[in-house]
Amino acid sequence: MAKLILNDGNEIPTIGFGTYESTEQEGIDAVRYAITSGYRLIDTAAFYKNEEAVGKGIKASGIDRSDIFVTTKLWRESLGYESAKKELALSLDKLGLDYVDLYLIHWPANAKNYDNWQQTNADTWRAMEELQAEGKIKSIGVSNFWQEHLEVLSETAKLTPAVNQIEFHPGYWQPELVEYCQKQNIVVEAWSPLARGKVFGNELLKQIARLHQKSVAQVSLRWIIQHDVVAIPKSTTNERITGNLDLFDFELTAEEMRLIDTIPEMGFSGELPNIWPDTV
Repeated sequence: MAKLILNDGNEIPTIGFGTYESTEQEGIDAVRYAITSGYRLIDTAAFYKNEEAVGKGIKASGIDRSDIFVTTKLWRESLGYESAKKELALSLDKLGLDYVDLYLIHWPANAKNYDNWQQTNADTWRAMEELQAEGKIKSIGVSNFWQEHLEVLSETAKLTPAVNQIEFHPGYWQPELVEYCQKQNIVVEAWSPLARGKVFGNELLKQIARLHQKSVAQVSLRWIIQHDVVAIPKSTTNERITGNLDLFDFELTAEEMRLIDTIPEMGFSGELPNIWPDTV
C-alpha cells in the first residue's frame, strides 16, 4: 500500500475506505471486509452517525489497531474550544478507541453562521493542537477549507494542518486550492472521488478504462492518486470494495492525466464552505 508522508512525520495510505451512509450491520460488515481486503485507512465522521458501526467493523477485522489509520471529523455546528474537546471524547467512545489517527474540522466556520468565524476556527484548532499533544489524536487537519480559511488560521495556529479533505474528482478538482495546499505541505484528500457516480457515464473515462483494461472507477481513482491526492471511495459491495483497491498495476500517461483534468464540470455537490448549509 503506497503512502504519503504528512507534515508531522506520520504516514497516510493513498487509498482509503469511505463510510458515508454506511450504518448499522451493513456498515460493520463493509468496514470489516474492507480491512480484511487490504484497506488500512478508514474514514468516518460524527455527522455520518456510524462511528459505532465503524468501530465494531475495525474490531471484527482482527487486524491490529496500530496498523489501521482511522479518521473522524468534528461537525460544523459543534465548533469551538470546549465543544471540540467534548465532541472528540464522544467520537472516541463511539469508536471504542483510545485515539484517532486523524481528526478534521469537517467544515470551516463562516460569516453566515458565526459572528466571528476567524476566532471560532482558531479556538477549535487550539483545542485540537492540545488534544494532539495529549496523544488522543495523531494528526490534525481540516476539511473543505479554502485558501482564505487556511491563511487566516495560519495567523494563530502553532501547527499547519496535516490534511485538507476537499471535494475532488474528475469534473471538479479545485486545482488552485490543491496547488496552494501542496505548496504549504498540506496533503489533499479527495471526498466524492467518483463524482457521485457521474464518472460512470463519461465517454473519455470509459475509453481510457478500455485501453488499460480497467474499470472507470479504477481509472478515476488512479488519476487522483497520480495527483498525489488521497482517495477515499465508499462502497458496500464486496466486488467494488476490492476493485477500488486494485490501482497499483497500471499508470495513466501524462496525456491521459491532462485529458481527465480538462473534463467539464460534472458531479459537483454544490456545497461551498462560505455559505453552508445552503447549496448552489
